[in-house]
Amino acid sequence: MTDNPPGYELADRIALTEPSQVKAIGHPLRTTILQLLHERAATVTELATALERPKSTVAHHVDVLARNGLLQVVRTRKVRAIEERFYGRTARMFYIAAEPSQTASSGDFNDFEVAARESAAAFEEGRLWGFIRHARISRDQASEFWDRMAELVDEFERLPRSGDTTYGFAVGIYPTAHPTLPDTE
Repeated sequence: MTDNPPGYELADRIALTEPSQVKAIGHPLRTTILQLLHERAATVTELATALERPKSTVAHHVDVLARNGLLQVVRTRKVRAIEERFYGRTARMFYIAAEPSQTASSGDFNDFEVAARESAAAFEEGRLWGFIRHARISRDQASEFWDRMAELVDEFERLPRSGDTTYGFAVGIYPTAHPTLPDTE
């Protein structure tokens, strides 16, 4: 797969193992900042403009992400005697490596809650595509399947930026109490 922007060196994947890291990405504004930085490095001013939020608010959230190893300064430039910092992601993809009970409470991070909120308007407009399927499989099979899904997410994130619409892509695998047929005799 070819490297697309953001135009600086970064890891393909980083495992989030600390509760503070999981909590850092659990905030919707910080998640949006990370998504914006998929395209290229940006200053706090550029991020504040894109997010239509005060620079001080954005600077706080950028600082939280940087302190937790999710963002880094990738270059600087002088602007009227002030050094302006460009922030970039430290990895294309972040994933939670530990069991959620070992990292943070379930309310701190839920991609599906974010996806549900973001997709409501698309649903109303008839522009939401989705599937849900259930399969009784082993934990090892679920893990192998998840690795394949992570590759697909990586492919999605590396697509060249074009078009007028930003699309969300949500994927997950989770244990459920979905009913199952009894084993055959």
